[in-house]
Amino acid sequence: MKLFDLSGKVAIVTGGNGGIGLGMAEGLAEAGANIVIAARNQEKSAQAVRLLKKHGTKVLALSCDVAEPESVKAMVESVIAHFGAIHILVNNAGINIRKPAEDLSFEEWRKVLSTNLDSAFICSQACYPHMKSAGGGKILNNGSMLSIFGSSWGAPYSASKGGMVQLTKSLAAAWAKDNIQVNCFLPGFIETPLTETARAQIPDVDEKVVNNTMAKRWGQPEDMKGIAIFLASSASDFITATAIPVDGGFSALLY
Repeated sequence: MKLFDLSGKVAIVTGGNGGIGLGMAEGLAEAGANIVIAARNQEKSAQAVRLLKKHGTKVLALSCDVAEPESVKAMVESVIAHFGAIHILVNNAGINIRKPAEDLSFEEWRKVLSTNLDSAFICSQACYPHMKSAGGGKILNNGSMLSIFGSSWGAPYSASKGGMVQLTKSLAAAWAKDNIQVNCFLPGFIETPLTETARAQIPDVDEKVVNNTMAKRWGQPEDMKGIAIFLASSASDFITATAIPVDGGFSALLY
């Protein structure tokens, strides 16, 4: 048995057409998995498909609003019709609205929670019966450094990501009987379109990140390939309900 071989597996990656999601999708494709990109921006998804197909696996892009149960149901049905099975789900889709807590509207709060946390539950629940019928599965949830730390400018984001860790533990407990492992990965500061806005909005963020990261650099989307392959493969069959930082040492450095 090849521990990291994903040949023949079917992986759904929400928000997989850019940033961290695309980096993880590329890692899974390199390991042999067939990839489903579930996202709303069809132009970006088409570009992602062209990139991923270079690895020789099958790639399907489906338009989906991951915060809407009916949209997710239709997406999952399309995956089953196309591939016949679902083995891996990466709940990666997410947004952020950076404002002081006192300036947030309730609609903004709900938008972030719905996109980041509700979507993970909706997608996991929709994929569950297909993983069960396949004899097991892997669910990878995107947490964040804000699963660990608070933020004066990101209350809904940090709340959603803290919730993601607890959702991970609860789904892992519920579905262990079905041989489904559920784990959470906590990206550090990764250079993506989402963090580009942070760098523009938060003073001295570049200097702070580099100074407080042991690796002395920002992460790149390709730095997420390893954790994706590990948590999606049989190498992690005895690992569940965990939250693993992928942060260059940021969360362990005091000064």
